[in-house]
Formats: sequence, C-alpha cells, structure tokens
Amino acid sequence: MSALGVASAGRPRGGLLGVEMRLSFLARLALAGTRTDVLRVLLTGASAALATVALLAAATVLAIAAPPDGAVENAGYTSALLREPGLRPGVAVTLLLMTIPVLALAGQCARIGAPARDRRLAAIRLAGGTPRQAVAVAVAETGGAALLGALAGSAIQLAARELLHRPDADGRLTLPTDVTVPPLGYAIIVLGVPLLAMPAAALLLRRVSVSPLGVRRRVSRPAPGPWPGVLILLGLGGYLALLPAVGRGGATDWVPAVVLGGSLLTTLGVVLGVGWISATTGRLLHRFARRPATLLAARDLMADPWHGSRTLSALLAALVIGAGAQSARAHFIAQDEAYDGANRVYAELTGRSEEFMTFDAAFYIGATDMIGLAILVSLALATGGLLVALLERVFSQRRTHSALLAAGVPRGVLAGAVAWRVLAPALPAIALALSAGTVLGRGFFGTEVSSGRTWVELCDGPAAACADPEGAAEPPRLTSEELPEVVRAIDVPFVELGLLGAGAAALVVGTVVVATLCLRRGATPTELRSA
Repeated sequence: MSALGVASAGRPRGGLLGVEMRLSFLARLALAGTRTDVLRVLLTGASAALATVALLAAATVLAIAAPPDGAVENAGYTSALLREPGLRPGVAVTLLLMTIPVLALAGQCARIGAPARDRRLAAIRLAGGTPRQAVAVAVAETGGAALLGALAGSAIQLAARELLHRPDADGRLTLPTDVTVPPLGYAIIVLGVPLLAMPAAALLLRRVSVSPLGVRRRVSRPAPGPWPGVLILLGLGGYLALLPAVGRGGATDWVPAVVLGGSLLTTLGVVLGVGWISATTGRLLHRFARRPATLLAARDLMADPWHGSRTLSALLAALVIGAGAQSARAHFIAQDEAYDGANRVYAELTGRSEEFMTFDAAFYIGATDMIGLAILVSLALATGGLLVALLERVFSQRRTHSALLAAGVPRGVLAGAVAWRVLAPALPAIALALSAGTVLGRGFFGTEVSSGRTWVELCDGPAAACADPEGAAEPPRLTSEELPEVVRAIDVPFVELGLLGAGAAALVVGTVVVATLCLRRGATPTELRSA
C-alpha cells in the first residue's frame, strides 16, 4: 500500500493537520514503502545491531573485576589482554573504535532510496500532514529500525555469551563470558543507539522542505571549502598534545576518551574532506580534461561534491582505524627487536645464553592481526554499502543516461563517466585516510622504542663459585654494571599500508564495475517512453 493510501485509510477524523499522530499510526506510515525502503530499514537495523554488539563487548571488558588482593592479574582468562588490568582499556578502546565504521555505514544506509522516501513524505503532506509530522515519519522509521537492531544486537550478545562460555581444563575462559554488563550500562547502550540515530535522521532532513506537491531543497549547499582540514588538525593536534599530558599526569582513565575523541574528529574531517576533494577534482578535470567521459564526470563532481562523503564514509573510517592498527603492529615488532638486542648485549657481558629480557611479541602481533581481520570485515560491510549507494544513484539517473544514449553518447562514455565520478575523489581520500590513521597510531606509540636501562650482576671467578657464591671456598668478586639501552626506530609500515590501500581501491573498482554493468542494462532509450 502506498503512503498516500495508508494516510487516507488510517488518518483520524479531521485530517492529519493539527492532530498528533498516534504511535501505531506513525509506525504504519514509517513502514509503508517499496522494497528499497525495506532494504534501507534492514540495513539500518543491521548497522545498529553491529554497533550494539561492539559497545556491549567494550562494556563487558571494562566490567571485569579488579584482581583479588595480592594478585597482579585475573588468572581466570587465557588471554593476557583480559588478565592484565593495564591492557584491558586498550581492548575497550579498540572495540569502541570499531564502532566508527559501523556508525558511518549506518549513516550511509540512511541515504538509500532517499528520492522515493521524499516522494512518500510529499504524499503525506498532500494527505494533510504538517511538515513536522512528515519529518517525524522519517525519524520514526530510523529510530524504529535502530531500536530493533539494538535489541537484536543485545540478543546476539547474550546468546554468544552462553554459547562461548567454555572453560578449559584449568577453569580458564577465552572470553569474559562470566562478566555481566551492569543493568544501567546495558540500558544506556541499547537505548542510546536509537536515541542517537533519531536526531541524526532529523539532521539529514534539515535542508529539505516537504510540500504537498513535492520535495525540494530549502537552500543550495555552498561549494565545499577546506574547512574539514581544520577538523583533522584539531583532532590530530589535540590528540598529540593531550595524550602525553594525560600519561605524564597519571590520569590513565582519560586515555580512552582522548584516543576516541581524537579519532572521531580526525575521521570526521577525513570523511567531510571528500567533498572538497570532489569539488577540486571536478574543477581540475573540467579545466584540463579533453575526453567526453572525464568532462561528464567533472560536471557531476561539481554539481554534487558531497556525494563522495556520503558513499565513502564507512570505507574511509575503516581505513583510518586499519592504518592505526598497522602502526601498532610495527611498534610491537620494533619492541621485540629492541629486547633481542638487549639480550645479545647481556650475553656478551655475562657469557650466559639465557634471555635476560623477554617480550611476547607473537601475542601482541597476533592481537593486532585479529584487529586487522575485524578491519577487513568492516571494509566488506563498507563496500556493500558503497555498492548499494552507487546502484541507487545509477537507477535514479537512468532517465538522464537514457536521454544521453538517445542523443548519441556511447555507452562506453557513460561507463567511463561513472568510473571517473567515483575513482577521482576516492583514491586521494584513501591516501588521506591512511595518512591520518598512521599519524594517530604513531602519536600513540611514538617513533622509537627502547629496552630500558637496567643493571646486571657480573661475577669474576670460576663458574662453580659464581653459581654458589656463598658456599664457595673462595668467594668470587661480584660487580654490577649498567646494561646499555638498546633503541630501535619504529618503521612506518609502508608495505602493509600499501596493501591496505590497494585492497580498498580494488574494492571500489569492483563496485564501479558492477555499477557500470547495471548501467548497461538499466539505461535504454525506451526508458524515455515512461512517465
């Protein structure tokens, strides 16, 4: 049933104008729509579910009780990331950072089917609804989908907690399935996700005027400026300035807030900066390009430069976090090399072969590899959202493409224009996201590591006497000497960053190929016969 039919059949007497809609009636209007609207609701709910699972996982890690008196760690877990209290905030921060790509994907999914939704809102206005009520329908749709997704995410977390509760022979757990999030924290997370999604939906409609005869933009958006660079500078500058101060002051509880705040500001600047990149790229192509495909893409980039920010937001957010994870991996590799160097110096001084300083590099590198796997999942989700957004744009412009075909423009030119339209801003944006994430990672871990200064005891005498100085007939001479500090520079992981960027670019190219194939099937001159 169409939105107009629902409004006409179920409206209270006297019309919608001036009458507050009941919750059930508002839900009926929100759910009325086409299959594209259903897809938007499902994807929004799925994004909310993923965000809820990540937030509940972070809250579970933070809810692990402190070690008992006299103990330095919780012996009930197999992973040191959960046993050691000093490592748990880092795990929680990582899980919180994983919600950034998911939230970006949720905002991207909200744009799916926007033209059809706007026409549905116009039909509600034609049936007597006020502008405020028309916006309330869109907000109710997003809020309802986010609430259902949050409830589904909480159910998934509870089910996973029961299924994964498998202690080993020693009674230790792989995951903190014995910990329950406090009820207040649970309610804040489950209700906070839709409460954040609803104002975001209203924000998307702030420049839209819904009239009975259609939907139009109130004010044309100005050409993007370089102001998102200010957000990047604020995020990185504040992050790099506050993080050492917080660490020196001993306020380690504020470290997650500083890391999350700096990452959010930086990621937001990168995403919004795509608008300026698109506009600048469009002007350059329009001035210097000579091929028809690039000229068409240039005009399209200048006409809607913010399209790249909407479609690439989740992908770029995942790349920022992924670059930071690769910087962490490079730090652990350098730390392992510094400890190996210190052990070699110790062996030269003492003649002993045992390790004086140990560092479980395999554990920490394995942890960062798990984060990398989560980043790949985020990239796959972002690619799905990008594909849906591109297909939505191709289908919404099929009449324009059909008119160009009827005018004699070859299909290859249209396909090339779509490719230039996506790839021209995407490639510089990918490089910007990787650079910003690398700065965040190196700002947290630094540019070099050291084995630290320590003293070793040297024995001048027979080996038997050195092994038991007190029981030796002639006690050996014992001296202490400072072990030289071994410093290693943390390399910039150019190879890993290159692979990450190449993989992201390949995913974007794949979505462009699919979109151009759909363009060949969807754009035909016969499309002009339809109304």
